[in-house]
Amino acid sequence: MKLFNYWRSSTAYRVRIALEMKGLSYDRIAINLARDGGENLRPDYLAINPHGRVPSLMLDDGHVLIQSPAILEYLEELYPRPALLPTDPEDRAMVRALCAIVGCDIHPLNNVRVLNTLRNAGHDESYVQAWVARWIGENFEAIEQLVGDGGFCLGHAPTLADVYLIPQVYNARRFKVALNAFPKICQIDRNCCALPAFAKAHPEQQPDAVQHGIPKPLKTT
Repeated sequence: MKLFNYWRSSTAYRVRIALEMKGLSYDRIAINLARDGGENLRPDYLAINPHGRVPSLMLDDGHVLIQSPAILEYLEELYPRPALLPTDPEDRAMVRALCAIVGCDIHPLNNVRVLNTLRNAGHDESYVQAWVARWIGENFEAIEQLVGDGGFCLGHAPTLADVYLIPQVYNARRFKVALNAFPKICQIDRNCCALPAFAKAHPEQQPDAVQHGIPKPLKTT
């Protein structure tokens, strides 16, 4: 498999975590979203993914999967061990709800395209910072109440909810969003990042991150 990937993309980060957790081997193909107007918009990449986004996962037979939720569901269906969705229907619904909070209510509003639209409309970086912090803060308040006390989003092992949450925590720190009000989320982040799969998937461990002068992950708090 080949993962078309950008080191700082939170959606690509999700897929890397799942691939590592499933123990699947894959090649990373770096697509620099910041270089020359975005390598994701070049004709050669658009021929792979007409939507022009990362991640894209090319299977061994050449079939290409796009959109991280679809890729993650595919991996869960084809490689069910270790399971990232609980067996209990209500627990599954809760995991999917937590995924949706991150994937629908935080990420789209803080996507680089939205932030650049704000900048292009004349807003300064303090406005952009406040925008990011607003959507992370409002939704982390809900997540903090919904997650359990087992050290992960649901229970004592990672699920798809953790796969979604941890990249968003990374983004929160990247944009200097205060996390003091979310002790359970911070504990989940520490527990996940201590696991080899999450550590290997960390943005600052990716080969294309080294090109930006970032040799290793930042410590979590």
